[in-house]
Amino acid sequence: MSARRVVMTESAVIAAVIVVDVVDGTAVVAIGAEASGASAPQLHRTDLPNGLTVLSEAVPGARSVAFGAWVRAATLHEQSEQMGVSHLLEHMVFKGTRSRSAQEIALSLETLGGSLDAYTEREHTSYQARVLDEHLADAASVIGELIFHPLLRPEDLALERKVILEEISMVDDTPDDIIFDVHNRALWGDHPHGYAILGTRETVQALDVSHLRGLHARAYHPGRLVVAASGRVEHQQLLDILGQTGWLDEPRGDTTPFAVDPVEVAGPHAEHVKRKDIAQTHMVLGGQGIRHGDPRRFAFALVDMLLGGGMSSRLFQKVREELGLAYSVHSFSSAYADTGAHGVYVATAPASAQEALDAVRDVLRDVATNGLSAEELAAGKRQLRGQLVMSMEGISSRMYRAATTALYGEPFRTIDELMALVDAIDEEQVREVAQDFFDPDRHILVSLGPRAVR
Repeated sequence: MSARRVVMTESAVIAAVIVVDVVDGTAVVAIGAEASGASAPQLHRTDLPNGLTVLSEAVPGARSVAFGAWVRAATLHEQSEQMGVSHLLEHMVFKGTRSRSAQEIALSLETLGGSLDAYTEREHTSYQARVLDEHLADAASVIGELIFHPLLRPEDLALERKVILEEISMVDDTPDDIIFDVHNRALWGDHPHGYAILGTRETVQALDVSHLRGLHARAYHPGRLVVAASGRVEHQQLLDILGQTGWLDEPRGDTTPFAVDPVEVAGPHAEHVKRKDIAQTHMVLGGQGIRHGDPRRFAFALVDMLLGGGMSSRLFQKVREELGLAYSVHSFSSAYADTGAHGVYVATAPASAQEALDAVRDVLRDVATNGLSAEELAAGKRQLRGQLVMSMEGISSRMYRAATTALYGEPFRTIDELMALVDAIDEEQVREVAQDFFDPDRHILVSLGPRAVR
């Protein structure tokens, strides 16, 4: 159970939707089937009458199943005075349900060799399990209980609030976590994109059971749910299991859209949080990134990867290998429905922080000004293709990709289709995203440590 800073990769980018049948008013869809139908993976989707969206992808050779449910409510939909309520509710559902105690929930899948977890991010709250195929019904039953029938007792809240406060303290003691919250606030200001997913000590202390029950009543129902499974699973089998475990009996609920203010991005500036109790200066230099559905996302992913995505990246080679200024330096990006965030993280001794920052800016400015050479572009395509393919060899990754098609309205693409889009990236696309997103003069700088940089 955790808050999650999500770094999106193009493995989450998912094309044609082919309606196969309609049964009793329920649309049954197969997505991504090629004309031959021989070896192409298929993502099946069913939109049920009670509002529940169900997706599945069978993976040949797998003996386990990844099963997850996404609630379309999270930090982005909170009021400032209730910051952290989504994360607190995610914790509280594990304290007991109508038919299972907290201990029984903990034992339910682990004793079968499986796992059960949950996380809260900015746009969704998710509950997932990984089990042997023979235990899929157990996973569906447990997660269904957590979502639909938590007890949400005041006495449990008193204890779990302490846990959340300890989690906040843990983050406060981890500067390479804090710096990303600082950057979000600097980038988005008072908009919910800038909220701390955990909330603050003040907001968590002020939350009570009525807040939890209010959020649960409004969001934890089929009309706001997406279910996805991948592995050794057949679509009709999944629908049957959901029926047997009560998912199809739940009413649709209120699907009125949450009101979210338009995003306004802060202009370039610098902010510093003074901390004398740490040995390094932690810095993030970044700004608004790519959103889900942006046609430039493949070119963006390629530039981001070549700049700071591994040991061979320009930033790693310059800042760490050539100059020896930092142990950790890397780029990051997060994609949302309406916007995105990205940047570069680096941590170094205070005496060398300005030199490291200047080196990062030099690398970014060179790419923003000159783009990539033909050789770099070709090498980047090979690297991105490899990462895409390998990222989809796990059933959990396939489950996330399946859910993304429904959560963001994105098309499903086969691996071959994705790689063709990577191959189609050209120098002009690279130049455009490099200028629009990676120019350091457009970025916000945040630092945390004994003294400020500029």
